[in-house]
Amino acid sequence: MPGLEVIYVTRHGFRSNWLVDPSDGNYTTFIKSPTGGAADPALTAHGVDQANELAERLLTADPPIERVYSSLYYRCLQTLEPFVRRAQDAAAAAAASATGRGERSLKIRGETGLGEWYGTADFEHPVPASLATLGPLFPDLLDSDYVPAVTPNRMGESIEELHDRVAATMETVIAECDRDGVRAILLCSHAAVIIALGRVLTGHMPDDVEVEDFKCFTCGLSKFRRRQGAGTESEGKNGIPSVPR
Repeated sequence: MPGLEVIYVTRHGFRSNWLVDPSDGNYTTFIKSPTGGAADPALTAHGVDQANELAERLLTADPPIERVYSSLYYRCLQTLEPFVRRAQDAAAAAAASATGRGERSLKIRGETGLGEWYGTADFEHPVPASLATLGPLFPDLLDSDYVPAVTPNRMGESIEELHDRVAATMETVIAECDRDGVRAILLCSHAAVIIALGRVLTGHMPDDVEVEDFKCFTCGLSKFRRRQGAGTESEGKNGIPSVPR
């Protein structure tokens, strides 16, 4: 059975901001989030426009996107919503035309391993809202049966721990897709995580972790294509190269 060939990666759209008191970890915001979390803002009007433009591009992706994994923060789900809704509608129309019965199969798999990165601290950092909260905000959009691969440390992570988290997440995701014969997937996440994703998927780890080697524009889109023969023992499980230390 053919395995995963292409991974598309996007960052959420332009969002509103928040503030945090570094002495006690108290997060505040001037614009209330739909989920109630101060560190879980919605997109701005510009971000919504970006998400709609991204959806148009994703609908023409080649190979087409068969599965979607995302951070569960509101801004990521809001970014993906236009694409997933249109993909669902197209799939339902095609199925109805062929069988007389429309189905909406594409849903977002909420992966906490793709969640926001927070540096180490003496206090607990925020977490995204629960599926019980997010479900009514994004009806028929979330896969309620999906079990995330990794849960980030509530006390934050070092850069090395972030890379380990992303590598572990991708090991699981790629294995699932290989098993199920999924050819192309979309990941939606945050800037620091996307930089780590680029390094994990390519095996290119700079000596200086602050080097700007992978760009993370809001609603920017990157495409990673699996090398032929990837997945051999010398390359690491599932073709993910070992990250240099």
